[in-house]
Amino acid sequence: MSGLAQAPGKRKALLEAHDLGKDFLSDDGSELEIIRSISFTLAPGEIVSLVGPSGCGKTTLLNLLCRLTEPSRGAVLWNGHEIGSVPPGVGYMLQKDLLLPWRTALGNVMLGLEVKGGTRAANTARAHALLDQLGLAAFAGHYPSTLSGGMRQRVALARTLAPEPDVLLFDEPFSALDFQTKILIERDTLRLVRELGRSLLLITHDVEEAVSLSDRVLVLSRRPCTIVSEHRIDLDDDRSNLIALRESKGFAHHVRQIWTELDIR
Repeated sequence: MSGLAQAPGKRKALLEAHDLGKDFLSDDGSELEIIRSISFTLAPGEIVSLVGPSGCGKTTLLNLLCRLTEPSRGAVLWNGHEIGSVPPGVGYMLQKDLLLPWRTALGNVMLGLEVKGGTRAANTARAHALLDQLGLAAFAGHYPSTLSGGMRQRVALARTLAPEPDVLLFDEPFSALDFQTKILIERDTLRLVRELGRSLLLITHDVEEAVSLSDRVLVLSRRPCTIVSEHRIDLDDDRSNLIALRESKGFAHHVRQIWTELDIR
């Protein structure tokens, strides 16, 4: 695939990457090319997954997109404009939950809301509502050390969603969870992202997760990283039942195609 990987339809892109590249200095002083050229868009309300070999530069790419790292080449546009710092309206969720141990689940969810501003009453109500939607209403007053790994990630998800970001950047946040917990939190994530009308860019090593959740899946090459293919995931099945979805013919076809491309690179 060449050119810009476009979102379907005529929706104006929230996020655009144009020929984005990144080099780092190696120990011997030479330049090491991590990302060669990446171009794609993310539209309002769209979910896009990035899959690729381990070490190909996926996390580096996310850091470039939200300006935590400066690109060596190319440009990143948010709402059509190039910016020089972390853009507003972005939520970033990592593999580790990074909850503050001295704050309760409710207190952790309220952290981003406190930074954003607003009244304490409104922020508390918003945090309680998200915890309730994620099945954690009874654990609002519990500290992270008393919560399971899956519950901690749900709190981290609620914290990421609470300030109502337009774009969510997820760096394998569910990879350490057991299968049952992972399926449940994937379902809740999909439901909330769709209900709230947010855009999601997800890094994952799990091809089935990518196909389950995404409108499009972009397959990345080994280093130096480029986009080698794009898959539009058109499934008629009900995505509220991710187990049933994984048994559908169309689902298996997408998974096989993507795995084949990953295996030959």
